[in-house]
Amino acid sequence: MRSLGSTTRASWNGTPAEFRFDVVAGLTAASVVLPKAMAYATVAGLPVAVGLYTAFVPSVVYGLLGSSRVLSVSSTTTLAILTGAELGSVTPDGNPARLIATTATLTALVGALLLAARLLKLGFVASFISVPVLTGFKAGIGLVILLDQAPKLLGLHFAKQSFFADLASLVHHLPEPSLPTLAIAGATLAVLVGMEWLKPHSPAPLVTVAAAIAASWLLGLGAWGVSTVGTIPQGLPSLTVPDPTLVQALLAGAMGIALMSFTESIAAGRAFVVPSDPPINANRELVATGLANLGGALLGAMPAGGGTSQTGVVRAAGGRTQVASLVTAAAAFATMLLLAPILGLLPQATLAAVVIVYSASLIQPAEFRAIYKVRHMEFRWSVAAALGVLVFGTLQGIVVAIVLSLIGLALQTAHPRVSIIGRKRGADVLRPLSPEHPDDETLEGLLILRPEGRLYFANAQNVADRIRALIAERKPGVVALDLSRVPDIEYSALQMLQEGARRTSVTFWLVGLNPGVLDMVRRAGLDQDLGPDRLLFNARTAIERYTKLQARSAPD
Repeated sequence: MRSLGSTTRASWNGTPAEFRFDVVAGLTAASVVLPKAMAYATVAGLPVAVGLYTAFVPSVVYGLLGSSRVLSVSSTTTLAILTGAELGSVTPDGNPARLIATTATLTALVGALLLAARLLKLGFVASFISVPVLTGFKAGIGLVILLDQAPKLLGLHFAKQSFFADLASLVHHLPEPSLPTLAIAGATLAVLVGMEWLKPHSPAPLVTVAAAIAASWLLGLGAWGVSTVGTIPQGLPSLTVPDPTLVQALLAGAMGIALMSFTESIAAGRAFVVPSDPPINANRELVATGLANLGGALLGAMPAGGGTSQTGVVRAAGGRTQVASLVTAAAAFATMLLLAPILGLLPQATLAAVVIVYSASLIQPAEFRAIYKVRHMEFRWSVAAALGVLVFGTLQGIVVAIVLSLIGLALQTAHPRVSIIGRKRGADVLRPLSPEHPDDETLEGLLILRPEGRLYFANAQNVADRIRALIAERKPGVVALDLSRVPDIEYSALQMLQEGARRTSVTFWLVGLNPGVLDMVRRAGLDQDLGPDRLLFNARTAIERYTKLQARSAPD
Protein backbone atom coordinates (compact mmCIF):
# COMPACT_ATOMS: atom_id res chain seq x y z
CA MET A 1 0.00 0.00 0.00
CA ARG A 2 2.97 2.32 0.44
CA SER A 3 3.53 2.59 -3.31
CA LEU A 4 -0.19 3.10 -3.89
CA GLY A 5 -0.25 6.17 -1.73
CA SER A 6 3.03 7.71 -2.75
CA THR A 7 1.79 9.25 -5.99
CA THR A 8 -1.36 10.50 -4.27
CA ARG A 9 0.63 12.28 -1.58
CA ALA A 10 2.94 13.67 -4.25
CA SER A 11 -0.09 15.02 -6.04
CA TRP A 12 -1.02 17.12 -3.03
CA ASN A 13 2.46 18.12 -1.82
CA GLY A 14 3.46 20.25 -4.78
CA THR A 15 4.26 23.95 -4.63
CA PRO A 16 1.53 26.62 -4.80
CA ALA A 17 2.65 27.38 -8.36
CA GLU A 18 2.15 23.73 -9.35
CA PHE A 19 -1.27 23.74 -7.69
CA ARG A 20 -2.23 26.82 -9.68
CA PHE A 21 -1.09 25.14 -12.91
CA ASP A 22 -3.18 22.07 -12.07
CA VAL A 23 -6.29 24.15 -11.35
CA VAL A 24 -5.98 25.94 -14.69
CA ALA A 25 -5.31 22.64 -16.49
CA GLY A 26 -8.27 20.97 -14.78
CA LEU A 27 -10.68 23.74 -15.74
CA THR A 28 -9.33 23.80 -19.30
CA ALA A 29 -9.74 20.03 -19.53
CA ALA A 30 -13.28 20.31 -18.16
CA SER A 31 -14.20 22.67 -20.99
CA VAL A 32 -13.25 19.90 -23.41
CA VAL A 33 -14.13 16.77 -21.42
CA LEU A 34 -17.66 17.66 -20.29
CA PRO A 35 -19.14 18.47 -23.72
CA LYS A 36 -17.42 15.43 -25.21
CA ALA A 37 -18.62 13.20 -22.36
CA MET A 38 -22.20 14.26 -22.98
CA ALA A 39 -21.77 13.67 -26.69
CA TYR A 40 -20.29 10.22 -26.12
CA ALA A 41 -23.27 9.32 -23.94
CA THR A 42 -25.54 9.91 -26.93
CA VAL A 43 -23.26 7.65 -29.01
CA ALA A 44 -23.96 4.89 -26.49
CA GLY A 45 -27.70 5.61 -26.67
CA LEU A 46 -27.76 7.03 -23.14
CA PRO A 47 -29.01 10.35 -21.71
CA VAL A 48 -26.40 13.13 -21.77
CA ALA A 49 -26.45 13.23 -17.96
CA VAL A 50 -24.70 9.84 -17.96
CA GLY A 51 -21.76 11.53 -19.65
CA LEU A 52 -21.51 13.97 -16.74
CA TYR A 53 -21.61 11.10 -14.24
CA THR A 54 -18.79 9.40 -16.17
CA ALA A 55 -16.69 12.57 -16.04
CA PHE A 56 -17.24 12.83 -12.27
CA VAL A 57 -16.72 9.61 -10.30
CA PRO A 58 -14.07 7.85 -12.44
CA SER A 59 -11.98 11.06 -12.51
CA VAL A 60 -12.01 11.26 -8.71
CA VAL A 61 -11.14 7.59 -8.17
CA TYR A 62 -8.38 7.53 -10.77
CA GLY A 63 -7.04 10.87 -9.54
CA LEU A 64 -6.46 9.30 -6.13
CA LEU A 65 -5.11 5.91 -7.25
CA GLY A 66 -3.60 6.14 -10.75
CA SER A 67 0.10 5.93 -11.55
CA SER A 68 -0.02 8.59 -14.31
CA ARG A 69 0.27 12.20 -13.18
CA VAL A 70 -1.84 13.65 -15.99
CA LEU A 71 -4.06 10.87 -17.41
CA SER A 72 -7.66 12.08 -17.72
CA VAL A 73 -10.19 9.27 -17.21
CA SER A 74 -13.71 9.56 -18.57
CA SER A 75 -15.57 8.13 -21.53
CA THR A 76 -13.84 7.80 -24.90
CA THR A 77 -15.06 7.43 -28.46
CA THR A 78 -14.17 3.74 -28.65
CA LEU A 79 -15.69 2.88 -25.28
CA ALA A 80 -18.87 4.77 -26.14
CA ILE A 81 -19.49 2.89 -29.38
CA LEU A 82 -18.66 -0.46 -27.75
CA THR A 83 -21.00 0.34 -24.86
CA GLY A 84 -23.77 1.31 -27.23
CA ALA A 85 -23.39 -1.95 -29.16
CA GLU A 86 -23.58 -4.03 -25.98
CA LEU A 87 -26.52 -2.11 -24.51
CA GLY A 88 -28.38 -2.35 -27.80
CA SER A 89 -28.00 -6.13 -27.87
CA VAL A 90 -29.28 -6.59 -24.30
CA THR A 91 -31.92 -3.83 -24.17
CA PRO A 92 -33.20 -3.54 -27.75
CA ASP A 93 -36.47 -1.95 -26.58
CA GLY A 94 -34.60 0.97 -24.94
CA ASN A 95 -36.67 0.76 -21.73
CA PRO A 96 -35.22 3.59 -19.56
CA ALA A 97 -35.30 1.72 -16.25
CA ARG A 98 -33.76 -1.40 -17.74
CA LEU A 99 -31.21 0.70 -19.63
CA ILE A 100 -30.00 2.31 -16.39
CA ALA A 101 -29.67 -1.07 -14.66
CA THR A 102 -27.92 -2.58 -17.68
CA THR A 103 -25.45 0.31 -17.87
CA ALA A 104 -24.61 0.03 -14.17
CA THR A 105 -24.14 -3.72 -14.48
CA LEU A 106 -21.96 -3.40 -17.57
CA THR A 107 -19.74 -0.74 -15.96
CA ALA A 108 -19.43 -2.77 -12.75
CA LEU A 109 -18.49 -5.85 -14.77
CA VAL A 110 -15.80 -3.90 -16.61
CA GLY A 111 -14.39 -2.73 -13.28
CA ALA A 112 -14.51 -6.22 -11.77
CA LEU A 113 -12.76 -7.72 -14.80
CA LEU A 114 -9.98 -5.12 -14.60
CA LEU A 115 -9.45 -5.93 -10.92
CA ALA A 116 -9.47 -9.66 -11.68
CA ALA A 117 -6.85 -9.05 -14.36
CA ARG A 118 -4.72 -7.33 -11.71
CA LEU A 119 -5.02 -10.33 -9.38
CA LEU A 120 -3.89 -12.56 -12.24
CA LYS A 121 -1.07 -10.11 -13.14
CA LEU A 122 -2.34 -9.64 -16.66
CA GLY A 123 -0.91 -6.16 -17.18
CA PHE A 124 1.02 -7.45 -20.19
CA VAL A 125 -2.30 -7.79 -22.05
CA ALA A 126 -2.01 -4.06 -22.83
CA SER A 127 0.35 -4.99 -25.67
CA PHE A 128 -1.63 -8.02 -26.81
CA ILE A 129 -3.15 -6.41 -29.90
CA SER A 130 -0.57 -5.47 -32.50
CA VAL A 131 -0.30 -1.83 -33.61
CA PRO A 132 -1.37 -2.47 -37.26
CA VAL A 133 -4.42 -4.44 -36.12
CA LEU A 134 -5.30 -1.77 -33.54
CA THR A 135 -4.95 0.88 -36.26
CA GLY A 136 -7.45 -0.98 -38.42
CA PHE A 137 -9.80 -1.65 -35.51
CA LYS A 138 -9.91 2.03 -34.54
CA ALA A 139 -10.43 3.07 -38.15
CA GLY A 140 -13.42 0.72 -38.32
CA ILE A 141 -14.78 2.18 -35.08
CA GLY A 142 -14.31 5.69 -36.48
CA LEU A 143 -16.28 4.85 -39.63
CA VAL A 144 -19.08 3.32 -37.56
CA ILE A 145 -19.29 6.45 -35.40
CA LEU A 146 -19.29 8.81 -38.38
CA LEU A 147 -22.14 6.89 -40.01
CA ASP A 148 -24.01 6.68 -36.69
CA GLN A 149 -23.87 10.45 -36.15
CA ALA A 150 -24.40 11.59 -39.74
CA PRO A 151 -28.23 11.33 -39.61
CA LYS A 152 -28.25 13.66 -36.58
CA LEU A 153 -26.34 16.26 -38.57
CA LEU A 154 -29.00 16.14 -41.27
CA GLY A 155 -32.07 15.74 -39.07
CA LEU A 156 -32.83 12.33 -40.60
CA HIS A 157 -34.47 9.38 -38.86
CA PHE A 158 -34.39 5.76 -39.99
CA ALA A 159 -34.10 2.34 -38.33
CA LYS A 160 -30.50 1.29 -37.65
CA GLN A 161 -29.31 -2.08 -38.93
CA SER A 162 -25.83 -3.10 -40.07
CA PHE A 163 -23.13 -0.69 -41.24
CA PHE A 164 -23.63 -1.21 -44.97
CA ALA A 165 -27.44 -1.25 -44.67
CA ASP A 166 -27.31 2.03 -42.71
CA LEU A 167 -25.00 3.50 -45.33
CA ALA A 168 -27.51 2.63 -48.06
CA SER A 169 -30.34 4.15 -45.98
CA LEU A 170 -28.37 7.35 -45.45
CA VAL A 171 -27.70 7.70 -49.16
CA HIS A 172 -31.37 7.05 -49.88
CA HIS A 173 -32.53 9.78 -47.43
CA LEU A 174 -29.90 12.39 -48.35
CA PRO A 175 -32.39 14.47 -50.41
CA GLU A 176 -34.59 14.90 -47.30
CA PRO A 177 -32.51 16.90 -44.78
CA SER A 178 -33.85 19.28 -42.15
CA LEU A 179 -32.34 22.59 -43.26
CA PRO A 180 -32.33 24.26 -39.80
CA THR A 181 -30.65 21.18 -38.30
CA LEU A 182 -28.14 21.10 -41.14
CA ALA A 183 -27.37 24.80 -40.58
CA ILE A 184 -26.72 24.25 -36.86
CA ALA A 185 -24.51 21.24 -37.64
CA GLY A 186 -22.58 23.11 -40.31
CA ALA A 187 -21.95 26.09 -38.04
CA THR A 188 -20.81 23.81 -35.21
CA LEU A 189 -18.43 21.91 -37.48
CA ALA A 190 -16.99 25.14 -38.85
CA VAL A 191 -16.31 26.56 -35.38
CA LEU A 192 -14.87 23.30 -34.04
CA VAL A 193 -12.60 22.66 -37.00
CA GLY A 194 -11.55 26.28 -37.23
CA MET A 195 -10.65 26.58 -33.53
CA GLU A 196 -8.80 23.28 -33.50
CA TRP A 197 -6.85 24.31 -36.59
CA LEU A 198 -5.95 27.74 -35.24
CA LYS A 199 -5.27 26.64 -31.67
CA PRO A 200 -5.12 22.89 -30.93
CA HIS A 201 -6.36 21.78 -27.48
CA SER A 202 -8.43 24.96 -27.15
CA PRO A 203 -11.82 24.81 -25.36
CA ALA A 204 -13.55 24.56 -28.74
CA PRO A 205 -16.25 22.12 -27.53
CA LEU A 206 -17.22 24.47 -24.69
CA VAL A 207 -17.45 27.45 -27.04
CA THR A 208 -19.60 25.59 -29.57
CA VAL A 209 -21.87 24.08 -26.92
CA ALA A 210 -22.38 27.46 -25.22
CA ALA A 211 -23.07 29.16 -28.57
CA ALA A 212 -25.52 26.43 -29.60
CA ILE A 213 -27.40 26.66 -26.29
CA ALA A 214 -27.62 30.45 -26.66
CA ALA A 215 -28.90 30.10 -30.24
CA SER A 216 -31.43 27.49 -29.16
CA TRP A 217 -32.78 29.80 -26.46
CA LEU A 218 -32.76 33.05 -28.44
CA LEU A 219 -34.07 31.64 -31.73
CA GLY A 220 -36.38 28.97 -30.35
CA LEU A 221 -34.77 26.26 -32.46
CA GLY A 222 -37.14 23.61 -31.11
CA ALA A 223 -40.01 25.29 -32.94
CA TRP A 224 -38.00 25.02 -36.17
CA GLY A 225 -37.83 21.25 -35.87
CA VAL A 226 -34.31 21.12 -34.42
CA SER A 227 -34.07 18.23 -31.97
CA THR A 228 -32.61 19.16 -28.56
CA VAL A 229 -31.26 17.17 -25.63
CA GLY A 230 -34.36 17.73 -23.53
CA THR A 231 -34.76 17.58 -19.78
CA ILE A 232 -31.64 16.72 -17.77
CA PRO A 233 -32.18 15.81 -14.11
CA GLN A 234 -30.59 18.39 -11.82
CA GLY A 235 -28.48 17.25 -8.90
CA LEU A 236 -26.54 14.13 -8.09
CA PRO A 237 -27.64 10.82 -9.59
CA SER A 238 -29.35 8.29 -7.36
CA LEU A 239 -27.54 5.18 -6.22
CA THR A 240 -27.76 2.47 -8.89
CA VAL A 241 -27.41 -1.19 -7.97
CA PRO A 242 -26.14 -3.56 -10.70
CA ASP A 243 -28.48 -6.39 -11.67
CA PRO A 244 -26.82 -9.82 -11.14
CA THR A 245 -29.28 -11.45 -13.55
CA LEU A 246 -27.68 -9.53 -16.44
CA VAL A 247 -24.13 -10.67 -15.75
CA GLN A 248 -24.20 -13.68 -18.06
CA ALA A 249 -25.65 -11.69 -20.96
CA LEU A 250 -23.12 -8.85 -20.54
CA LEU A 251 -19.97 -10.77 -19.63
CA ALA A 252 -18.56 -11.29 -23.14
CA GLY A 253 -19.11 -7.67 -24.12
CA ALA A 254 -17.68 -6.44 -20.81
CA MET A 255 -14.48 -8.39 -21.48
CA GLY A 256 -13.99 -6.60 -24.79
CA ILE A 257 -14.74 -3.19 -23.26
CA ALA A 258 -12.38 -3.86 -20.34
CA LEU A 259 -9.61 -4.79 -22.77
CA MET A 260 -10.07 -1.59 -24.77
CA SER A 261 -10.38 0.55 -21.62
CA PHE A 262 -7.07 -0.75 -20.32
CA THR A 263 -5.35 -0.61 -23.71
CA GLU A 264 -6.41 3.00 -24.30
CA SER A 265 -5.52 4.04 -20.74
CA ILE A 266 -2.03 2.57 -20.94
CA ALA A 267 -1.44 4.05 -24.39
CA ALA A 268 -2.61 7.53 -23.33
CA GLY A 269 -0.67 7.40 -20.06
CA ARG A 270 2.58 6.40 -21.75
CA ALA A 271 2.13 8.91 -24.55
CA PHE A 272 2.32 11.87 -22.15
CA VAL A 273 5.01 10.75 -19.71
CA VAL A 274 7.84 13.24 -19.26
CA PRO A 275 11.29 12.40 -17.83
CA SER A 276 10.39 13.77 -14.40
CA ASP A 277 7.29 11.54 -14.11
CA PRO A 278 7.36 8.09 -12.50
CA PRO A 279 6.94 5.21 -14.96
CA ILE A 280 3.43 3.98 -15.73
CA ASN A 281 2.70 0.85 -13.68
CA ALA A 282 0.46 -1.42 -15.78
CA ASN A 283 -0.80 -3.51 -12.87
CA ARG A 284 -1.54 -0.44 -10.79
CA GLU A 285 -3.44 1.01 -13.74
CA LEU A 286 -5.64 -2.08 -13.67
CA VAL A 287 -6.51 -1.35 -10.04
CA ALA A 288 -7.12 2.36 -10.63
CA THR A 289 -9.28 1.97 -13.74
CA GLY A 290 -11.06 -1.04 -12.22
CA LEU A 291 -12.07 0.86 -9.08
CA ALA A 292 -12.91 3.93 -11.18
CA ASN A 293 -15.44 1.86 -13.13
CA LEU A 294 -16.82 0.17 -10.03
CA GLY A 295 -17.34 3.55 -8.36
CA GLY A 296 -18.90 4.99 -11.50
CA ALA A 297 -21.30 2.04 -11.77
CA LEU A 298 -22.87 2.92 -8.42
CA LEU A 299 -23.90 6.33 -9.79
CA GLY A 300 -24.99 5.12 -13.22
CA ALA A 301 -21.86 6.02 -15.19
CA MET A 302 -20.89 4.26 -18.40
CA PRO A 303 -17.55 2.42 -18.79
CA ALA A 304 -14.57 4.76 -18.55
CA GLY A 305 -10.91 4.81 -19.51
CA GLY A 306 -8.06 7.17 -20.18
CA GLY A 307 -8.44 9.37 -23.25
CA THR A 308 -5.56 10.57 -25.39
CA SER A 309 -7.10 13.87 -26.53
CA GLN A 310 -8.27 14.97 -23.09
CA THR A 311 -4.97 13.96 -21.50
CA GLY A 312 -3.22 15.99 -24.17
CA VAL A 313 -5.30 19.00 -23.11
CA VAL A 314 -4.21 18.56 -19.48
CA ARG A 315 -0.52 18.36 -20.44
CA ALA A 316 -0.76 21.25 -22.92
CA ALA A 317 -2.47 23.44 -20.29
CA GLY A 318 0.39 22.87 -17.83
CA GLY A 319 -1.03 20.08 -15.68
CA ARG A 320 1.54 18.55 -13.34
CA THR A 321 -0.39 16.16 -11.07
CA GLN A 322 -3.74 14.42 -10.69
CA VAL A 323 -5.10 17.52 -8.96
CA ALA A 324 -6.11 18.52 -12.51
CA SER A 325 -8.40 15.46 -12.72
CA LEU A 326 -9.97 16.33 -9.38
CA VAL A 327 -10.65 19.87 -10.61
CA THR A 328 -12.27 18.45 -13.77
CA ALA A 329 -14.44 16.21 -11.58
CA ALA A 330 -15.42 19.22 -9.46
CA ALA A 331 -16.47 21.06 -12.64
CA ALA A 332 -18.65 18.08 -13.61
CA PHE A 333 -20.17 18.12 -10.11
CA ALA A 334 -20.95 21.84 -10.38
CA THR A 335 -22.47 21.33 -13.82
CA MET A 336 -24.81 18.62 -12.53
CA LEU A 337 -25.95 20.85 -9.67
CA LEU A 338 -26.28 24.20 -11.45
CA LEU A 339 -26.30 23.95 -15.24
CA ALA A 340 -28.44 20.87 -15.97
CA PRO A 341 -31.60 22.82 -16.96
CA ILE A 342 -29.62 24.99 -19.39
CA LEU A 343 -27.98 21.98 -21.05
CA GLY A 344 -31.42 20.69 -22.01
CA LEU A 345 -31.53 23.37 -24.74
CA LEU A 346 -28.48 21.91 -26.49
CA PRO A 347 -29.23 20.76 -30.08
CA GLN A 348 -28.53 17.12 -30.84
CA ALA A 349 -26.84 18.21 -34.07
CA THR A 350 -24.21 20.08 -32.03
CA LEU A 351 -23.44 16.99 -29.98
CA ALA A 352 -23.22 14.93 -33.16
CA ALA A 353 -20.77 17.44 -34.65
CA VAL A 354 -18.61 17.26 -31.50
CA VAL A 355 -18.56 13.47 -31.75
CA ILE A 356 -17.65 13.51 -35.43
CA VAL A 357 -14.83 16.02 -35.09
CA TYR A 358 -13.20 14.17 -32.21
CA SER A 359 -13.83 10.71 -33.63
CA ALA A 360 -12.41 11.41 -37.07
CA SER A 361 -8.92 11.17 -35.58
CA LEU A 362 -9.50 7.44 -35.13
CA ILE A 363 -9.13 7.10 -38.91
CA GLN A 364 -5.46 7.58 -39.72
CA PRO A 365 -4.69 7.17 -43.44
CA ALA A 366 -1.07 8.16 -42.75
CA GLU A 367 -0.73 5.21 -40.38
CA PHE A 368 -2.05 2.85 -43.05
CA ARG A 369 0.43 4.27 -45.55
CA ALA A 370 3.30 3.89 -43.08
CA ILE A 371 2.35 0.27 -42.39
CA TYR A 372 2.06 -0.48 -46.12
CA LYS A 373 5.47 1.07 -46.73
CA VAL A 374 7.13 -1.18 -44.15
CA ARG A 375 5.17 -4.48 -44.36
CA HIS A 376 2.45 -5.32 -46.86
CA MET A 377 1.24 -8.29 -44.82
CA GLU A 378 0.57 -6.19 -41.72
CA PHE A 379 -1.18 -3.62 -43.90
CA ARG A 380 -3.56 -6.38 -44.98
CA TRP A 381 -4.15 -7.25 -41.31
CA SER A 382 -5.03 -3.64 -40.52
CA VAL A 383 -7.50 -3.51 -43.41
CA ALA A 384 -8.99 -6.85 -42.34
CA ALA A 385 -9.41 -5.55 -38.77
CA ALA A 386 -11.28 -2.49 -40.07
CA LEU A 387 -13.52 -4.67 -42.23
CA GLY A 388 -14.09 -6.98 -39.26
CA VAL A 389 -15.67 -4.08 -37.35
CA LEU A 390 -17.79 -3.00 -40.32
CA VAL A 391 -19.00 -6.49 -41.25
CA PHE A 392 -19.33 -8.26 -37.90
CA GLY A 393 -19.96 -5.34 -35.54
CA THR A 394 -17.93 -3.41 -33.01
CA LEU A 395 -17.72 -5.95 -30.20
CA GLN A 396 -17.11 -8.84 -32.58
CA GLY A 397 -14.47 -6.62 -34.16
CA ILE A 398 -12.40 -6.96 -30.98
CA VAL A 399 -12.41 -10.72 -31.42
CA VAL A 400 -11.39 -10.28 -35.04
CA ALA A 401 -8.56 -7.95 -33.95
CA ILE A 402 -7.27 -10.41 -31.35
CA VAL A 403 -7.48 -13.36 -33.75
CA LEU A 404 -5.63 -11.39 -36.42
CA SER A 405 -2.93 -10.44 -33.91
CA LEU A 406 -2.52 -14.09 -32.93
CA ILE A 407 -2.37 -15.18 -36.55
CA GLY A 408 0.20 -12.50 -37.25
CA LEU A 409 2.28 -13.62 -34.28
CA ALA A 410 2.03 -17.25 -35.40
CA LEU A 411 3.05 -16.40 -38.96
CA GLN A 412 6.02 -14.36 -37.79
CA THR A 413 7.31 -17.13 -35.52
CA ALA A 414 6.29 -20.16 -37.58
CA HIS A 415 9.05 -19.63 -40.14
CA PRO A 416 12.16 -18.52 -38.25
CA ARG A 417 15.26 -17.77 -40.27
CA VAL A 418 17.87 -20.53 -40.51
CA SER A 419 21.13 -19.03 -41.81
CA ILE A 420 24.32 -20.60 -43.09
CA ILE A 421 27.20 -18.94 -41.24
CA GLY A 422 30.35 -18.06 -43.16
CA ARG A 423 33.53 -16.13 -42.45
CA LYS A 424 34.44 -12.83 -44.03
CA ARG A 425 37.46 -13.41 -46.23
CA GLY A 426 40.61 -12.10 -44.58
CA ALA A 427 38.92 -11.21 -41.28
CA ASP A 428 37.73 -12.92 -38.12
CA VAL A 429 34.10 -11.99 -38.73
CA LEU A 430 31.30 -14.58 -38.80
CA ARG A 431 28.01 -13.67 -40.43
CA PRO A 432 25.12 -15.24 -42.41
CA LEU A 433 25.86 -15.92 -46.07
CA SER A 434 24.07 -13.47 -48.32
CA PRO A 435 24.19 -12.19 -51.92
CA GLU A 436 25.61 -8.91 -50.58
CA HIS A 437 28.77 -10.74 -49.46
CA PRO A 438 29.59 -13.29 -52.19
CA ASP A 439 33.24 -13.61 -51.09
CA ASP A 440 32.47 -15.01 -47.63
CA GLU A 441 34.06 -18.43 -47.17
CA THR A 442 33.01 -21.70 -45.54
CA LEU A 443 35.01 -24.80 -44.64
CA GLU A 444 34.61 -27.86 -46.83
CA GLY A 445 32.67 -30.50 -44.90
CA LEU A 446 31.55 -28.14 -42.08
CA LEU A 447 28.09 -26.57 -42.19
CA ILE A 448 27.31 -23.99 -39.50
CA LEU A 449 23.56 -23.33 -39.25
CA ARG A 450 22.04 -20.63 -37.05
CA PRO A 451 18.26 -20.68 -36.37
CA GLU A 452 16.87 -17.47 -34.89
CA GLY A 453 14.07 -17.14 -32.35
CA ARG A 454 12.27 -19.40 -29.93
CA LEU A 455 11.84 -22.98 -31.15
CA TYR A 456 8.48 -24.50 -30.28
CA PHE A 457 5.83 -26.86 -31.60
CA ALA A 458 4.50 -24.46 -34.26
CA ASN A 459 7.83 -23.92 -36.00
CA ALA A 460 9.87 -27.01 -35.09
CA GLN A 461 8.88 -28.92 -38.24
CA ASN A 462 9.68 -25.94 -40.50
CA VAL A 463 13.11 -25.55 -38.91
CA ALA A 464 13.78 -29.28 -39.20
CA ASP A 465 12.75 -29.30 -42.87
CA ARG A 466 15.00 -26.33 -43.59
CA ILE A 467 17.97 -28.00 -41.86
CA ARG A 468 17.41 -31.24 -43.77
CA ALA A 469 17.22 -29.36 -47.07
CA LEU A 470 20.48 -27.52 -46.39
CA ILE A 471 22.21 -30.76 -45.38
CA ALA A 472 21.03 -32.43 -48.58
CA GLU A 473 22.25 -29.47 -50.62
CA ARG A 474 25.66 -29.02 -48.95
CA LYS A 475 26.39 -32.68 -47.98
CA PRO A 476 28.58 -31.83 -44.96
CA GLY A 477 30.30 -34.30 -42.67
CA VAL A 478 29.70 -32.14 -39.62
CA VAL A 479 26.78 -29.82 -38.86
CA ALA A 480 27.40 -27.22 -36.14
CA LEU A 481 23.97 -26.02 -34.99
CA ASP A 482 24.55 -22.55 -33.57
CA LEU A 483 21.77 -21.94 -31.00
CA SER A 484 23.13 -18.62 -29.71
CA ARG A 485 20.10 -16.81 -31.19
CA VAL A 486 17.61 -19.26 -29.64
CA PRO A 487 16.45 -17.97 -26.22
CA ASP A 488 14.30 -21.00 -25.45
CA ILE A 489 13.47 -24.42 -26.88
CA GLU A 490 10.15 -26.08 -26.20
CA TYR A 491 9.78 -29.82 -25.54
CA SER A 492 8.32 -30.66 -28.96
CA ALA A 493 11.17 -28.89 -30.75
CA LEU A 494 13.76 -30.50 -28.50
CA GLN A 495 12.29 -33.94 -29.13
CA MET A 496 12.38 -33.36 -32.89
CA LEU A 497 15.99 -32.24 -32.66
CA GLN A 498 16.85 -35.33 -30.63
CA GLU A 499 15.19 -37.69 -33.10
CA GLY A 500 16.85 -35.95 -36.06
CA ALA A 501 20.29 -36.33 -34.48
CA ARG A 502 19.69 -40.06 -33.96
CA ARG A 503 18.49 -40.77 -37.50
CA THR A 504 21.13 -38.95 -39.53
CA SER A 505 24.63 -40.14 -40.34
CA VAL A 506 25.92 -36.57 -40.17
CA THR A 507 27.82 -35.60 -37.02
CA PHE A 508 25.96 -32.92 -35.03
CA TRP A 509 27.58 -30.34 -32.77
CA LEU A 510 25.52 -27.97 -30.65
CA VAL A 511 27.09 -24.53 -30.39
CA GLY A 512 26.51 -21.40 -28.27
CA LEU A 513 23.72 -22.74 -26.06
CA ASN A 514 22.05 -20.25 -23.72
CA PRO A 515 21.78 -21.39 -20.08
CA GLY A 516 18.09 -22.30 -20.34
CA VAL A 517 18.57 -24.22 -23.58
CA LEU A 518 21.65 -25.98 -22.19
CA ASP A 519 19.67 -27.08 -19.16
CA MET A 520 16.90 -28.47 -21.39
CA VAL A 521 19.43 -30.34 -23.54
CA ARG A 522 21.04 -31.96 -20.52
CA ARG A 523 17.75 -32.92 -18.87
CA ALA A 524 16.58 -34.51 -22.12
CA GLY A 525 19.83 -36.47 -22.40
CA LEU A 526 20.60 -35.02 -25.83
CA ASP A 527 24.19 -34.28 -24.81
CA GLN A 528 24.69 -38.00 -24.11
CA ASP A 529 23.03 -39.00 -27.40
CA LEU A 530 25.40 -36.75 -29.34
CA GLY A 531 28.46 -38.12 -27.61
CA PRO A 532 31.35 -36.50 -25.76
CA ASP A 533 32.65 -33.06 -26.66
CA ARG A 534 29.73 -32.20 -28.96
CA LEU A 535 28.61 -29.11 -27.00
CA LEU A 536 30.82 -26.19 -27.98
CA PHE A 537 31.17 -22.65 -26.67
CA ASN A 538 30.60 -20.74 -29.93
CA ALA A 539 30.92 -20.93 -33.71
CA ARG A 540 34.59 -19.91 -33.66
CA THR A 541 35.32 -22.81 -31.31
CA ALA A 542 33.57 -25.11 -33.76
CA ILE A 543 35.72 -23.84 -36.65
CA GLU A 544 38.93 -24.23 -34.64
CA ARG A 545 38.02 -27.74 -33.57
CA TYR A 546 37.03 -28.81 -37.09
CA THR A 547 40.28 -27.39 -38.49
CA LYS A 548 42.34 -29.37 -35.94
CA LEU A 549 40.42 -32.57 -36.67
CA GLN A 550 41.00 -32.13 -40.38
CA ALA A 551 44.72 -31.51 -39.80
CA ARG A 552 45.04 -34.69 -37.73
CA SER A 553 43.24 -36.85 -40.30
CA ALA A 554 45.18 -35.47 -43.29
CA PRO A 555 47.97 -37.80 -44.66
CA ASP A 556 51.61 -36.72 -44.18
